[in-house]
Amino acid sequence: MDLLTVLQSAPLLLGLVKTALPSAAAIGMGVGQWFASLPPCRDLVFEATSYLVCEVDPKQYRIELFWKDPAGKPYQSLHNLDDAQRRAGRTMLFAINAGMYHPNLAPVGLYVERGQELASAKVGSGSGNFSLQPNGIFYISDGKAAVRATRDFLKKRPPTDYATQSGPMLVINGKLHQKFRADSTSRKTRDGVGVRKDGVVVFAISNGTVTFHAFARLFRDGLGCDNALFLDGSISSLLAPAIGRNDDYWNLGPMIGVFRR
Repeated sequence: MDLLTVLQSAPLLLGLVKTALPSAAAIGMGVGQWFASLPPCRDLVFEATSYLVCEVDPKQYRIELFWKDPAGKPYQSLHNLDDAQRRAGRTMLFAINAGMYHPNLAPVGLYVERGQELASAKVGSGSGNFSLQPNGIFYISDGKAAVRATRDFLKKRPPTDYATQSGPMLVINGKLHQKFRADSTSRKTRDGVGVRKDGVVVFAISNGTVTFHAFARLFRDGLGCDNALFLDGSISSLLAPAIGRNDDYWNLGPMIGVFRR
């Protein structure tokens, strides 16, 4: 484990110390394994709203997308995904839902897993947040991550190992989405992803309700992301057992899992 991860996790670790050190997770897996499973996450308060933020350098961590298990059945929950990775001998540091999906849990829009396109990109008009143009795509290509508006991505599509389409874009080339309003009254739990200039991927989930405008400002002004993408709203979920984060929504579609290299 690198020192930066330990320092970033310090506030969360302190909370665990106060409540249940070394915690049931630490006792069950051993303290050494527990430390190895710590995610690069930290609590952050931005403009009076609390968030959990996870900063992932692709050079140190693997970011993967998951939808169905080897038998072809959707994982459905972050806990099911975590269990499956443990059975495979892998330690998943954290997982977060990866965007919108249909009632049958199939992705809405582009979805690429291990280089295979399992759902095609969706363009054009429609209803709901996904179609609030521009929407966008978070992808991994040759070990590097990026967020781009969908039409821009499709104009010069790079080879991708993983990709998920969602919407709306939160930040586009340093500017907030033009349809967001500072005086909006629509407040929900939200999660999203952005990429900094140094290539670090930033995942964030609100611990309470927040407007789109405020959530976009978090990524641009608080986290330094020139491009960021909304992933989901009311069912926003994050699982990181080593720090006591155990969101348990079911019937989820695609998910993102992060592992130490």
